[in-house]
Amino acid sequence: MKTITINLGLHSYDIAIGEGLLPGIGSACKAMGLGSNVAVVTNPTVSTLYSDVVISALKDAGFSPFVIEIQDGEEYKNCSTLQRIYDCLIDAGMDRRSFIIALGGGVVGDIAGFASATFLRGIPFIQIPTTLLAQVDSSVGGKTGIDHPSGKNLIGAFYQPHLVFSDTGTLKTLEKRHYLAGLAEVVKYGVVLDADLFLLLEAEVEGLLKRDSDLLARIIARCCEIKAAVVEEDEKESGLRAVLNYGHTLGHAFETISGYQGMVHGEAVASGMVQAAVLSASEGYCTETDVQRITLLLQSLKLPVTAPQATFDELVNAISKDKKNRSGSIKFVCNQGIGSHSFHYFTPARLAEVCCSGR
Repeated sequence: MKTITINLGLHSYDIAIGEGLLPGIGSACKAMGLGSNVAVVTNPTVSTLYSDVVISALKDAGFSPFVIEIQDGEEYKNCSTLQRIYDCLIDAGMDRRSFIIALGGGVVGDIAGFASATFLRGIPFIQIPTTLLAQVDSSVGGKTGIDHPSGKNLIGAFYQPHLVFSDTGTLKTLEKRHYLAGLAEVVKYGVVLDADLFLLLEAEVEGLLKRDSDLLARIIARCCEIKAAVVEEDEKESGLRAVLNYGHTLGHAFETISGYQGMVHGEAVASGMVQAAVLSASEGYCTETDVQRITLLLQSLKLPVTAPQATFDELVNAISKDKKNRSGSIKFVCNQGIGSHSFHYFTPARLAEVCCSGR
């Protein structure tokens, strides 16, 4: 097991990474002195695979766990599902010493984390991410929230977990589409923050597609180290942390236009990264060769590289709803070559033009 600590003063916590960790979750929770009642929020697919071992480990450590199953998919990350979680917590008599475990991917982690942040004005929660995307990105850093029909993650809070418990063995059962989608977030780190990581990904495409366990453990740890450093410097996204939005401004717009059903998150981010690279090249921040390398790597990982079909007006409207919109301009992350970045402001119309350019 590898442990990475995010140092945030009173809100510091560990990220545990390794294969076969799940049976140890009970003892890990006991060591933190958490209350006896615990709600395990998950979805039916993950519950069938892993809830028994988690519940057993918690009971063996003296906890009183129960499961809350929510429907699987981004389209269910909404107020209705959140209300149902609140109802279950109230019915179970949860108090401020009780805690929530998010067992699943990004949707489960986001909505369970937001429930934790807001129930009784905040109770502890633990992330057990079971997807690659969640293990390298969404489970780390304390971003929680739900979607609104007008835009993704418009309702939420910064609320740090007490622990992130990443069992890499869960990736063996991850459906292929979602595994590949998680690789988009890995590529993101390389493009804007770590040229050496990008080179490693280019060299290890075959190993990535085969889900080589040693390679994945190394890459997951590196991504978490990068994100930990970013979050420690800028917990509430007032500066540097915005770099982690590379590919996401347009990706979120693509998801909104599709009604959160046409593309999974990582696929939308992959498309968004290529459009961001095209814009970066047109503005002189990177070369056409950089754009080609990014595009080729994503294609090699079986990820989409073109913007989905949408009208100019649809794109402008969706981009305008972005959380980073300030007086009609969006703070946008451009890649500065490979491995670095810069921030610039563009109108939604300018960003929509890139997506409609046919590249």
